[in-house]
Amino acid sequence: MKIPHGSQPWRYALAVAPVLLACATPAVAQIQTIEVTAHYANGIGTSDAASEGTVEGSRLTDLPLLRPGEVLETIPGLVVTQHSGDGKANQYFLRGYNLDHGTDLASFLDGVPINMPTNAHGQGYTDLNYMIPELVKTITYTKGPYYAGIGDFGAAGSAHIQYRDTLDQGMAKVTLGAFDYRRTLLADSFHLGNPAQGHQALDTLPSGPRGLYALELEETNGPWHVPEALRKYNALLRLSDGTPASGWSIDANLYNAHWNSTDQVPLSMIESGQLCRFCAMDPSDGGYTHRDILSGEWHQHDAAGYTKLSAYAQHYHLQLWSDFRFYEDNPLTMDQFSQWETRNMFGGQIAKGWTHSLWGHDAITEVGLQSRFDNIHVGLLNTQDRVPLSTVDSDWVRETQLGVYAQNTTTWTPWFRSLFGLRADTVVMNLRSDVLPQNHGSATGTKLQPKMSLIFGPWAKTEFFVNAGSGFHSNDARGVIDKVDPTSLSVAGSSGSPTPASPVPALVSSHGGELGVRSEWFPGLQTSLSFWRLDSDSELVYSADADIGSTTPNGASKRDGVEWNNTLVVTPWLLLDANLAWTHARFAFMNDNGELGNNIPNAVSKVAVLSATAHQGPWSGGINLRYIGPYPLTQDGSQVAPSAMVCNLKLTNQLSPKMALSVDVLNLFNRAYFDIAYNQDYQTSPNPSTLNLNGITVHPGEPRQLRLGLSVLF
Repeated sequence: MKIPHGSQPWRYALAVAPVLLACATPAVAQIQTIEVTAHYANGIGTSDAASEGTVEGSRLTDLPLLRPGEVLETIPGLVVTQHSGDGKANQYFLRGYNLDHGTDLASFLDGVPINMPTNAHGQGYTDLNYMIPELVKTITYTKGPYYAGIGDFGAAGSAHIQYRDTLDQGMAKVTLGAFDYRRTLLADSFHLGNPAQGHQALDTLPSGPRGLYALELEETNGPWHVPEALRKYNALLRLSDGTPASGWSIDANLYNAHWNSTDQVPLSMIESGQLCRFCAMDPSDGGYTHRDILSGEWHQHDAAGYTKLSAYAQHYHLQLWSDFRFYEDNPLTMDQFSQWETRNMFGGQIAKGWTHSLWGHDAITEVGLQSRFDNIHVGLLNTQDRVPLSTVDSDWVRETQLGVYAQNTTTWTPWFRSLFGLRADTVVMNLRSDVLPQNHGSATGTKLQPKMSLIFGPWAKTEFFVNAGSGFHSNDARGVIDKVDPTSLSVAGSSGSPTPASPVPALVSSHGGELGVRSEWFPGLQTSLSFWRLDSDSELVYSADADIGSTTPNGASKRDGVEWNNTLVVTPWLLLDANLAWTHARFAFMNDNGELGNNIPNAVSKVAVLSATAHQGPWSGGINLRYIGPYPLTQDGSQVAPSAMVCNLKLTNQLSPKMALSVDVLNLFNRAYFDIAYNQDYQTSPNPSTLNLNGITVHPGEPRQLRLGLSVLF
């Protein structure tokens, strides 16, 4: 069975063509031309792999965003969707992985890890909703397990988001849009020593103490039949001093959000008209989250080397109410459950580098130590309309991670350099259960990971790369330690006995390699091509029909693919990006996991992002087209999700040097598509005849909507 596809993609390509042509049409002669520079700092000699790079924060100025997490779509080959409310972590897809909410994609904001191990909802849960796009200075990304400085969750890739220390001018921004969308942002920076001098002091005294603050308020109801009622506030205060060569910074961040969510619903009910496209099965689903972060860093660079120190502390809370099976287990009360957690998290790292000579050749050696401690109270409830009915599980988890690494980079000739690294990681887990004393226990895991990169060139502005290495992701401590499965008693009122659990290892290895080339041989074109492979000893697959709606360990997997990324400066005012990725993803063994076939459910095989950015006089704008190819929903491939394509447009007019007006048109062609689809069992009414053991549920993409923004600089 296949889900019916929408209209042919070529029709939308033809529809996009006039918009791109309009962007490319020269303005009248008297309008001043403004030069456009590339969005990526990925020139020759700046990276150790063809798939590595840095996105400039200026890229986000022209990017239409439905959600904050979509800033990561500036990373070639990475796409971001949602299967629930906008306050929840996004869905991420990279290199044939359905990364769920962040597994195998290590993400950091100003050095603070975002991924949450042993999370209430999903392993490696990555909520980027507290990120403020206007403050982003750079996004440095990697792909593959070739980097000694990246540990847990970094096998498929990583993203290091860096905020600005200062703003050129203060900013007040108000955005209004469809479905009661309202967002307000106030941000500014100042000199602590002489605040009266304002931004001039920041320019003339760059090494003096500085401050930056930002306050963001946002609310929306979305297109959903049950109003989303998203309400969030986000506040940041940064103190900093020094220069990129020597300095420090301290950040304090407060974030709070609550929302209603329309989770995935049965496709058959939408097709039959029993359920509207944006309706919910359980109108009481939703969530609440809160975090307080205090972090700091210190760095020192000189001719002899460098030292970097960072530390952080975070208090975090999450509670979700979800219902994925509706009436299957509890025909009277429905199957809603609540996943909740409260955690305190502490960590930091130190990295020390030396410049020296190795057998007469220039070299840099770096050693590093990274540590993290999570003290977590995590649980699961059966609920109805967000009211607890019974406690399924309640655990106190203490999880300590320690990583040490060393790597050496040596330039052997003007056309050849090498990078060799070795990393060791250890995790210690302790669990105490309030519900099942049998599950008390502890576990440890250790992994040793070699890394290698060889870089040849440049010749004719062209470099070649050979990369290989091992990485890992950790597993949920409950899956590692539990002796019995608490969810086997998850049906409210059940008096049965719990079934034995199937323990998994604390750490799971991945092994990968890559051949790549990057070139700037053609004037104005920056292009890279990479051929890669990544094998995992155990695949984490999202189980939409599980009682806990989380990831489940499955068998080993193998992936190989091709990525081709291009940035072309067509004229001084027009820039085009074209990023294409293809992946072949399979379980390593046929008929593994008790299922026929070897397809990996929700493993996306084709991704394309095409965009154009133009700056001409007071006008600027960007248009981007994102394509996600069909993907299997079942291991035997009998069910396949359709492709999803959406086009977004942004236009900005600089009304004056201090004021700008912008218009975002999201889903420009109002295409009906699905953000995500799942194969799962469910029951749509109390009548047992409506039980479907092989159904499809979907979360629709949002329809066309306009957002109007006014920015004032001061």
